[in-house]
Amino acid sequence: MYSKDEASQIRQAFWTAFGQYIAPQLSADGLRTNWINYKTGIKHLNFKMQVDNRSAYIAIEMAHPDAGMQELQFEQFIELKTMLHTYLNEEWEWQLHTLDENHKIISRIIRVLPSTSIFNRNDWPVLISFFKPRIIALDEFWSVALYSFEMFK
Repeated sequence: MYSKDEASQIRQAFWTAFGQYIAPQLSADGLRTNWINYKTGIKHLNFKMQVDNRSAYIAIEMAHPDAGMQELQFEQFIELKTMLHTYLNEEWEWQLHTLDENHKIISRIIRVLPSTSIFNRNDWPVLISFFKPRIIALDEFWSVALYSFEMFK
């Protein structure tokens, strides 16, 4: 078991390593991008990568405080579902009005990688190989789909 400080240092080391690994990758629009804190340009709509001691996930999260607005954003993604899955080259799980780790109601489109741990350095290549192509695919999708979400700005 790690102390809170040690766990924080390990998390920071992983995300620093991931950031350095993906940094040379330009966005679909040819720009330098902060891949770890990806900005969609839409408030309450984020691309989130998360890893803990049991699993990892990457998700499109809609966290608007108004559940109706969340649902409208979710429905907009449903309209683009075929295109999204084409970019991702796989199907993700769709969750309307679920609870996040802070018990806040969110909606999300998520892909989980089970049985991995940020605290096992041997898992880091697997985690990086999980996150990298998916965040790049989300960026490629978003470079085209963003215009369908202008009403939410």
